[in-house]
Amino acid sequence: MAHIESLVAMNGTQVSYIGHDCTEIPEFLGERFGHFARRLDLSFNQLRSLAGLKAFTELEELVVDNNLLGNDLRLPRLPNLHTMTLNKNQLTDIEALLEHLAEETPALEYLSLLGNEACPNELVSLDKDEDDYQRYRYFVLHKLPTLRFLDSRKVTKGEVDEAEARGAFMKVVKPKSDMAPGELGAETTAMPYTPLPRGSRDGKNHKGVFAKCRYVYYGKHSEGNRFIRNDQL
Repeated sequence: MAHIESLVAMNGTQVSYIGHDCTEIPEFLGERFGHFARRLDLSFNQLRSLAGLKAFTELEELVVDNNLLGNDLRLPRLPNLHTMTLNKNQLTDIEALLEHLAEETPALEYLSLLGNEACPNELVSLDKDEDDYQRYRYFVLHKLPTLRFLDSRKVTKGEVDEAEARGAFMKVVKPKSDMAPGELGAETTAMPYTPLPRGSRDGKNHKGVFAKCRYVYYGKHSEGNRFIRNDQL
């Protein structure tokens, strides 16, 4: 036991168990430090579960960056937790995560999800931009209105107002790999964006229109050129 505990770094009520490749929180951590630890750092492990946190009844800050936590993440109720960083894990379902955090961490004020697919930014996905990230922020703040910091930025009053007014409609579309058959069509139908220029949106207007658009054609539903007449070429 003495050898195992020598792997733990402790400074007052701050406990760190970093880089030991554990897949779950070791039982001895809760038994030895759970009753007084205020800050727990479990970064750079291989964690797939945080069930062992039930022993940390006084926890206020939790750092679990660079682990393998996924959408099945479950936390015990942590009424005093105000700071949580989940950077660089395997989270993709933002809505389920936020609803769980709202229930189990009611005092949460600082949350960071950078490096997860659930957090759409250019560091993770090259097809995401600042607009995608800003919509994500509105949606997160709609679900967790107590947040004062999100990722690396302080929450602004403007963001709070926008989240309250329209945050419910800012849900980020799941990655295609996580969608069930037919789900992609439902998601894209609800999106207000269309790549077509204004002149082509009227069903009575059949004139050809040329414009730049952000649209990638994969040819899955192509009928070929059999309906194109010579006088249209």
